[in-house]
Amino acid sequence: MCLKLIGVKLRGDDKIMFLHIGEEHMVSLKDIVLISDYKSTTFSEITNEFLNISEEEGFIIDYSSGNPRSFVLTGETIYLSMISSTTLAKRIDRLYEKNGG
Repeated sequence: MCLKLIGVKLRGDDKIMFLHIGEEHMVSLKDIVLISDYKSTTFSEITNEFLNISEEEGFIIDYSSGNPRSFVLTGETIYLSMISSTTLAKRIDRLYEKNGG
C-alpha cells in the first residue's frame, strides 16, 4: 500500500503534513511554494529559462523517471514529478479536509 498523504502529530494540535510526489518521495507541505503543470508552463520562455538555469545550478531533482507531468517548487529545490499537478492538488485538499485544515 502506498501512502499518498500523511500527517504526523506533534504536540497539541501541531502537525507536519507531507505530500507524496512519486517514487516513494515526500515533501513537507510547509515547504511547498508552488505546484505547476509541467507542459503548460514550459511554453513560457521565462519559465523555460528559470528551469534551465535551475537544472544547471543543481536545484532540480527528477522523481519523474524522465517523464515530468508537474513540478513542485520549494524554497531550495524543484522536484519533477510524474504525478499531475491536479492530482497533487487534490491530495493536498483531502489532507486538509481530513485534518480540519
